[in-house]
Amino acid sequence: MYHFNSILINIKIALFALLVISCFGPKKKQPNIIYILADDLGYGELGVYGQSIIETPNIDALAKNGIIFMDHYSGSPVCAPSRSVFMTGQHTGHTPIRGNDEWKERGDTWNYQAMFDNPYLEGQRPIPDSTITISEVLKSVGYTTGMVGKWGLGAPTTEGVPNNQGFDFFYGYNCQRQAHTLYPMHLWRNEGRHLLNNKNVSPHTNLAEGADPGDSKSYSDFALNDYAPELMHEEALQFLEENKGGPFFLYYASPIPHVPLQAPEKWVNYYRTKLGPETPYTGKSYFPNQYPKATYAAMISYLDEQVGDLIQKLKQIGQYENTLIIFTSDNGPTYTGGADTPFFDSAKPFKAEYGWAKGFVHEGGIRVPMIAVWPGNIKPGSKSNLLSAFQDMMPTFAEVAGATVPLDIDGISLLPTLKGKEQSDTHPYLYWEFPAYNGQQAVRMGNWKGIRKNIFEGNMTIELYDLERDIQEQYD
Repeated sequence: MYHFNSILINIKIALFALLVISCFGPKKKQPNIIYILADDLGYGELGVYGQSIIETPNIDALAKNGIIFMDHYSGSPVCAPSRSVFMTGQHTGHTPIRGNDEWKERGDTWNYQAMFDNPYLEGQRPIPDSTITISEVLKSVGYTTGMVGKWGLGAPTTEGVPNNQGFDFFYGYNCQRQAHTLYPMHLWRNEGRHLLNNKNVSPHTNLAEGADPGDSKSYSDFALNDYAPELMHEEALQFLEENKGGPFFLYYASPIPHVPLQAPEKWVNYYRTKLGPETPYTGKSYFPNQYPKATYAAMISYLDEQVGDLIQKLKQIGQYENTLIIFTSDNGPTYTGGADTPFFDSAKPFKAEYGWAKGFVHEGGIRVPMIAVWPGNIKPGSKSNLLSAFQDMMPTFAEVAGATVPLDIDGISLLPTLKGKEQSDTHPYLYWEFPAYNGQQAVRMGNWKGIRKNIFEGNMTIELYDLERDIQEQYD
């Protein structure tokens, strides 16, 4: 099966390459591209976007040295479809993955030991092999393509794994459910498992009966040996080192700050000192945590530290000046697992409570930060209010690389805006549809935002908001 899928993907890439080869005149040096995707990071969780508690100096420095987008949107209010929009350049009315589909007809897909014993139960429903992905577009014009982090677009043994969708290298979580622990029993290196020195502690496990929530020993099962974000980060740095001759495309899909609350001790201790005493989280959703606020802030600052490492590595290998770096998030902040996002005002200026952030097509669920840096091309310290979204990455990266994009996409190239030029091609509207949480739709046209919720309960009423006057969508 692997060999057959490999043949298919090579044929697909070769055919697409034939379409773009005529685009080449005198060959210019192609820039490298790094796309850093945080997981459930809110619009207001970076210093440059107004965060006052959590410290993100490295990401803020990206904004200082590049451009910050104020009206940028994710592909969806949850993980898998948002990533599908990025990978395909199609909004959720067209992209093949439109929800977090756990493909339950295979069996007990939420049983972690069963998934470990049988990889067939792991992962999500696959993106179709016929789909042209952003990695395939870049690979067709000579890019070495790598991905580290959380995938969620195709289970092991299917056509949807990263190596069958245009990536030369993959290391990380194939399955979104597996990412409900940052100390998993395994990660994937390409199409083989990398076993880790962690025992099976099933996600959503709580404190042992009778355990003292105030005793740090009660939480020993939730901080094991091999921390996945650290391992994946090391692989990303190694990918940059091995491909420093360029051009390369690195899709860095961090699982942070998606719960569970698990972070390096040094950062937790830093925020314990900064925030002071707090009440432990012992709820039934995800893992318990003795210092939930400190740990959540620690996760984001650790991600920020990793971004700083990437920049330093690029400078070390002499590729910083020739690399377009984009930082963003797959959707708005969560409302569960002990992450007190209202405390941090994580979706500021939008609402972060349940019903308004992750999982919902309100601004808090789909408006996300986006920062781009490209020395010598993007003016430092610039800002844009251009209406943009995940589907724009496909045509943007293609134009940057000198490739031709598929015809059936919904995105526009943001390259003029990145370079400080007039953007003649703009979105007349942005559209989302989301089958979960009773069914939702949304459209953004200029300052107007239309939302339809509870569709599967028979509701056809459209709520209409003027975002210029009502940024929190309070007055229909």
